[in-house]
Amino acid sequence: MSVQLAGGSSRRVRLTYREAVRAGLRHALSADDRVFLMGEDVGSYGGAFAVSLGLLDEFGPERIRNTPLSESAFVGAGIGAALGGMRPIVEVMTINFSLLALDQIVNNAATLRYMSGGQLEVPLVVRMATGGGRQLAAQHAHSLEVWYAHVPGIKALAPATVEDARGMLLAALDDPDPVFIFEHATLYPLEGEVDEEPRPVDICRASVRREGGDVTLVTYGGSLAACLAAADDLADEGIEAEVVDLRTLRPLDMDTVLVSLGKTHHAAIVDEGWKTGSLAGEVSAQIMERGFDLLDWPVQRVCSAEVPIPYAKHLEDAALPSRERVAATVREMLV
Repeated sequence: MSVQLAGGSSRRVRLTYREAVRAGLRHALSADDRVFLMGEDVGSYGGAFAVSLGLLDEFGPERIRNTPLSESAFVGAGIGAALGGMRPIVEVMTINFSLLALDQIVNNAATLRYMSGGQLEVPLVVRMATGGGRQLAAQHAHSLEVWYAHVPGIKALAPATVEDARGMLLAALDDPDPVFIFEHATLYPLEGEVDEEPRPVDICRASVRREGGDVTLVTYGGSLAACLAAADDLADEGIEAEVVDLRTLRPLDMDTVLVSLGKTHHAAIVDEGWKTGSLAGEVSAQIMERGFDLLDWPVQRVCSAEVPIPYAKHLEDAALPSRERVAATVREMLV
């Protein structure tokens, strides 16, 4: 971590994505005694991705709680703690393993406010790693965020930048309802600058990460880097792509997407999920429902191959959305 002054009195720090999440955790634990972290190996081991490294020494075993290897049990315990007035942050090692807690998530966390007529709140935050690109094969590498974005009663966040990695966590803790945060595992080493003072960010709005007038690339999470790289490649050919980072998958900020589409009249959606039943399909459908007259070309989708994510690097690379596939899709639309 490095510290520098930018623009005179504004103090900025350079963090990795991993350090930003840790900084958010540290700030939350320091600011509110009700906050605690629980999950597999989050204590002395520091979590599967070293996000919580050192926090056990700072806050002790009551606030940094190792759990048994039972996602249904510790997510359920987090729901119970939230109902009891605590502010639990539950870490699930990977999104694939979170499927073992789907009953707790869908039938309890997401429904209790509605089933109690508003008498119960579940201020629960669940963090988990998602996505491929690390040669960990099918049981550790899928992008299943759309399964959670499908469920009413929860928010689904996908921070793609260092600033969002910290700020979305803090905003999630202020929410009275369950919030699920999907951290793409390839992003943990990513570096970026943030304000030294931690603060929440808006978790209901998309963000334009690159402006352009020829095509709108809509993406989120780990695919943002591929879209920005493809946009750079296309710019060398005279094609200016606007890149919209959805950031929040439920609720979707389609207004930002449609404003961009009003400029470019072309849209490609880049989603590491499988195309069938994908978030890209939902975004495409909403564009057709609300912005059909803005289109000069059918909406295109760049998604993962419809196979379990392979282990072999060359096969995994071929299965996932890449800058080359994104750029090629845009060329087919415009050239």
